[in-house]
Amino acid sequence: MRYMIIGLGTYGRELSINLALHGNEVIGVDNQESNIEAIKDKLSTVYQLDSCDENALKMLPLRNMDVIIVAIGEDFGASLRTVALLKKMGLKHIYARAIDNLHESVLEAFNLDRILAPEKRAAKDLTFELAFAANCTSFNISDDYIILKMRVPERFVDHSYRSMNLSRFGLVLLSAVRKVTEKNVLGLPCRKEEILDLERRTMEEKILLNDEIVLMGSRKNFTDFLLSVKE
Repeated sequence: MRYMIIGLGTYGRELSINLALHGNEVIGVDNQESNIEAIKDKLSTVYQLDSCDENALKMLPLRNMDVIIVAIGEDFGASLRTVALLKKMGLKHIYARAIDNLHESVLEAFNLDRILAPEKRAAKDLTFELAFAANCTSFNISDDYIILKMRVPERFVDHSYRSMNLSRFGLVLLSAVRKVTEKNVLGLPCRKEEILDLERRTMEEKILLNDEIVLMGSRKNFTDFLLSVKE
């Protein structure tokens, strides 16, 4: 997927980096040099320009993008003008960030593909993550589908990865992580993470205590899996 993120403040920067880390092509846009400098080494392309300037906006490869995300938050006027200009150009698949209910209400008038409400979303994600474990983390790939990293439930320890039968719940196992202890250059023990090559070792690899797995699926898939583990 090809994304353009307009507005590289804290939210836009984090979103851009996460999308890039998951193999997406991400182009960043901001009018502040400090924001550009903070992220230029992490994205394939960045532009420093004022998105409220229609002529400047037309210089961007907007029509080559799958999704355009206006991540501008605090500058209410800049957010709305940027969205208005993008709509004027006839672009599709526009998402925009809303920082409060008023902002969200005004954005709704533009009939956008999606309005992002980070504060509401964060609470939703936190609730979902806590249902699994305090040490699990998730990344949204759509409104319903997520990638989640979690510790393997203890009931599966000493069993094979195949025994988890994740496909029964519609979940895809992306990778497995094992914490190993090695000696550093000083001869002192240190903990490191080892990515297990499940294709090479086969799914018969025995699960050890504290192994972690990275899964992809819908929230319902994960909920069904959680309920089965608790039975």
